[in-house]
Amino acid sequence: MLVTVVIPVYNSPVLEELTTRIAAVFADRGEDYEIVFVDDGSTSPEVWPTLERLAAADPQVRAVQLTRNFGQQAATLCGLRESRGDLVVTMDDDLQHDPADIPLLLASQGRDIVIGQLTHRQHGGARRLASRVKGLFDRALVGKPKDVRLTSFRMLSRPVVDGMVNIRSAHPFIPALMLHVSRDVVGVSVSHHARRAGRSGYTLPKLFRAFGSLLFNDSRFLRLVGYLGGACAALGLLLLLLRSILARAAPDAGWLALMAVQLVIGGTMLLGLGIVGEHLLRIVASSEERPPYVIRRRSG
Repeated sequence: MLVTVVIPVYNSPVLEELTTRIAAVFADRGEDYEIVFVDDGSTSPEVWPTLERLAAADPQVRAVQLTRNFGQQAATLCGLRESRGDLVVTMDDDLQHDPADIPLLLASQGRDIVIGQLTHRQHGGARRLASRVKGLFDRALVGKPKDVRLTSFRMLSRPVVDGMVNIRSAHPFIPALMLHVSRDVVGVSVSHHARRAGRSGYTLPKLFRAFGSLLFNDSRFLRLVGYLGGACAALGLLLLLLRSILARAAPDAGWLALMAVQLVIGGTMLLGLGIVGEHLLRIVASSEERPPYVIRRRSG
């Protein structure tokens, strides 16, 4: 059995240590493995030479460089397409995910999707709050199980990987892809460590981009907005009816309520129009077969 470890890379200064620790894990287990690094347009001039050096020194290491920063979702999808393993593990490049926990994921290899549940999360308060809000949308839009928290430290079976890479999308969102292919999901507790060096690649714009991929890549969000619009319209009609009844006692006091109802309905219509427009743009991008990433070169 071959295990592939896919690692999107963005300006990581700990690639050599990360490779050494992954190799030690599989040396103890006696399993075949490969590491696929995907350089997601790193701005540091040291990243690609380091990856080339690691690939030249170890036949288990391969590296791919993208032409620019396409984001973690696209870089992960690239790594999945490059993978050859019967099982594929994805993890971050900053050692916050401990390579020593990979066997915990592999222990559930009979399942399609195994998600690392981070204990003692080292993220800041704002990041944890954003994760909780996103978790609610994950449940509503992509069918995330209630008792599982989605993270980028995960193990996927080969059938799930093959199903994911066959889905054409100019804006891939890994959780939506994997949960579309299979709902056989289990969570496994793993450790979470403080960042050793560098800064997090999860800037506020990137978090909004990921959140946008969650919202706009699933048609169920359109249904939710439609339901919201219908509820607001019903509420507006109810308020108008109530105002017409009460207007007999105070005929000059209904303008404020009427304006409020119009604003609610009008705002909902504009929101729905914007969401439909975003979906249409993404349909156009998919019909143009716009790739989610472009590879510049491979190691070796």
